[in-house]
Amino acid sequence: MLVLLSGVSGAGKDTIKKEIMKRLDYVVSLPSVTDRAPRDGEVQGDPYDFVTTEEFERMIHYGTSKKYMNEKIAEGKVIVKDMDVNGTENLIRILKDDVKVVTVFLKVPKEVLEERLLNREEKPNMKEIRLRLNRFDYEESKIGCYDYVIKNNDLEKTVQIILAIIENELKLKGQALQF
Repeated sequence: MLVLLSGVSGAGKDTIKKEIMKRLDYVVSLPSVTDRAPRDGEVQGDPYDFVTTEEFERMIHYGTSKKYMNEKIAEGKVIVKDMDVNGTENLIRILKDDVKVVTVFLKVPKEVLEERLLNREEKPNMKEIRLRLNRFDYEESKIGCYDYVIKNNDLEKTVQIILAIIENELKLKGQALQF
């Protein structure tokens, strides 16, 4: 099963993904693949798999390795991936016949989003913040495409809801839980 966490930039996708992975040992992340060089502090596989441009063009669909995903699902893992709304739409279209895809949109009020962006450790510049805030309405307009929409105003509550979603979706799929 592939769980896609989506929402506006600053909605908490990465933070929630990390919390879920800490709590469930059968949940793994699906690193994005990039052909750029690693930045300071980045390591292979977290959050990206760094490959050559030639490898990149051969192996991926929209920045995500299908081979890696298939291997992990075959091992009984649940994959949690954070991505933007366009990437979510593309992956659903590509993978819907191959794997169970569960989509979750993390919703935050625009003023909370602005505050989160301003308080990020890696301080974005004001131009980038305005760009992300301008995308807010577009990204929120895609909510109807998601299986679940969660108001993310409390990290623990949001994580608990997503853990319950994963558990219930696995039951619906008829897959045994592995604790």
